[in-house]
Amino acid sequence: PTAYVRGTMSFERSYHRFDVDGNYLGYDSSALRHDAHAATVSVILPIYNAEPYLEQCLDSVQGQTYANLEIICVNDGSTDGSLKIIEAHAAADPRIVVIDKENEGYGKSCNHGLEVATGEWISIIEPDDWILEGMYADMLDFASGIDGAFDIIKTPYWRIKNPDTPREKRLACSYALSIHPKTQPFKVEDAVELISHHPSIWSALYRKSFLDEYGIRFKPIPGAGWADNPFLIETMLQTRGIVYLDKAYYCYRADTRDKEKAFSQRNPQIPFERWDEMTDIIERLGITDKRILEAHYNRGIMYMSGVIMHNDPDSPEMQALLKRMFDRMDPELVFASSKISPGVKKLYAKTRGIKGAKTHPVGYGASLVKKALYNLRNNGPAEMVESVGYYLHDHRSRIGK
Repeated sequence: PTAYVRGTMSFERSYHRFDVDGNYLGYDSSALRHDAHAATVSVILPIYNAEPYLEQCLDSVQGQTYANLEIICVNDGSTDGSLKIIEAHAAADPRIVVIDKENEGYGKSCNHGLEVATGEWISIIEPDDWILEGMYADMLDFASGIDGAFDIIKTPYWRIKNPDTPREKRLACSYALSIHPKTQPFKVEDAVELISHHPSIWSALYRKSFLDEYGIRFKPIPGAGWADNPFLIETMLQTRGIVYLDKAYYCYRADTRDKEKAFSQRNPQIPFERWDEMTDIIERLGITDKRILEAHYNRGIMYMSGVIMHNDPDSPEMQALLKRMFDRMDPELVFASSKISPGVKKLYAKTRGIKGAKTHPVGYGASLVKKALYNLRNNGPAEMVESVGYYLHDHRSRIGK
């Protein structure tokens, strides 16, 4: 074994097994199911070199008004002071379990946490973010009033702009106040915004038995690697139902434009690889609903546009990545979508050698106006003006010109 688990909770020591050297060997899940002290929510924190933010993150989890938590801190071979911070918090809080292991990446770290988790619900928190104190209490209370089968409790999140600066600002995410299912619980095809924007898997609770039944785990991708993308599709497309509370609690430190550019130039293939894997999942599950497919295409085009804005779209590598993605999209759906820009449709047609395709500029213009008004309502006139400015400035580069 490469992982070592330490903790002081009585149920953890009773049912988690170790060898004589302290190596973790697993747990007796049959006994755990009957243990009255098992945590209701298992919070998994995959941690790698998060020292500047870790205190704030741990304090926000430990300070939740809902106290029946199991807090699983997975130290992924950090080389900074992260482990010392975790251990100091664990010494003062018996709810904290520490897994210290060699560096394997975000996906494997989350999987380690899932294997030892004992709670009915799973929460995943990234260590450079934080949560507001009523998150778990409000989500569970809201869900308790919903009849029907569901496996996911979902909320929007706060996007923290200019974090840790005097200009820090809390902004609504791209789907806040836009999810209006006719009934609760619901399926994702009735709220496709949940799969067409940022994965935001951390602003949700997942029923542990659901993840286990379907064998849903994270891909063991090196580094961060966007392992949250396949997890999003696996969960959203297989759940019996979703419950949605339209109130944000999770505070996500958004990357600056400079950081996004550096990532795109350093790893241009990653967005394409993750979208490809998500497409594999959709095909494996036999999903043909046009609402889901269009939302998935929109995500792919969003990723593609972010990459070609900072890389040469005519390079052999980029041409191969574009062709592979576009070849997996249904032309009829692409050209019919009002959410895909005429410029992207022309790039799609050129890449696939399709002649005489219609691009529907009027429908796309209407969707832009709708998006601007949404931003105005949620985040105010200054943010709306800035987003329009970015669109006008970046538009040509996002379609490869």
